[in-house]
Amino acid sequence: MDDVKQHNSTCSKVESEKTRMASALDTALSNAVLRHLRVPQTGPSLELLDALVAGYVRTVPWESAFRIVRRARTNQTEDCPRWPEQFWQDALERGGGGTCFESNYAFFALLRSLGFHGYLTINDMGESIGCHTAIVIELDGARWLVDVGLPLHVPLPLTGATAQREGPLHTYTVQPEAGNRYTITRDRHGSPYCFTLVDTPVDDADYRGATINDYGPDGLFLNRVIVSKIIDERLWRFNSDEKPLHLQRFDGETRVDLPLDGDPSLAIGDRFGMDVATVREALSLVDVR
Repeated sequence: MDDVKQHNSTCSKVESEKTRMASALDTALSNAVLRHLRVPQTGPSLELLDALVAGYVRTVPWESAFRIVRRARTNQTEDCPRWPEQFWQDALERGGGGTCFESNYAFFALLRSLGFHGYLTINDMGESIGCHTAIVIELDGARWLVDVGLPLHVPLPLTGATAQREGPLHTYTVQPEAGNRYTITRDRHGSPYCFTLVDTPVDDADYRGATINDYGPDGLFLNRVIVSKIIDERLWRFNSDEKPLHLQRFDGETRVDLPLDGDPSLAIGDRFGMDVATVREALSLVDVR
């Protein structure tokens, strides 16, 4: 336990030194996002953190369409990322979302504007090193793992011991490993392993550099349109790689495939609340037939 306290103290110091330049939303945009998520503003607390994550995963899709279109329309890779202001404008105006680098950065900017303190991390998924991001929030002497980029549907406690927390669709388990690492798993899912948290604060410039790189030749989810979101307390999903094209609805652990006829962008936009023109352009860019 002393090692955990020492690690927490070290991370707090690093957070203040290394992420002090991380973006925070201005008041007007922060208030607009809160209205979009249907979360009233209060002081930083676990209750507010829970409400923000719950609102996000039911409002903002995990999706690759907006980044596919952004990459295609942008000449220079360094100009591709949608930093928090652009990310949230896309969400507010066109129903956009994103993948982990952009979405967790934007969510962290919201949290900072609401008075939360913490840091960003870059993590591993099995043999894929540095491919996934997450946030650690320090609150009332405790630490919480927050990840809207997978997403995890609830914040998870980081206590230095094995811990569990129930979400709307899964029970999550946090298993400490050596070297300030935690294995995150979930039940009621075909792939129980989520990712391995590398609990080390990442400098803001380094995080932004990794976000730019994610639009490069080895960037993830630039070759297929994937969308998922909790709708009416069920998980809905679309994956352009799965033919014939269909929507997926998960009733508990049971997957139901719903075929798409005609223009799939209309059904996808309607189901997930996304801009149809963006979805249509993204599908054309990945050559869906």
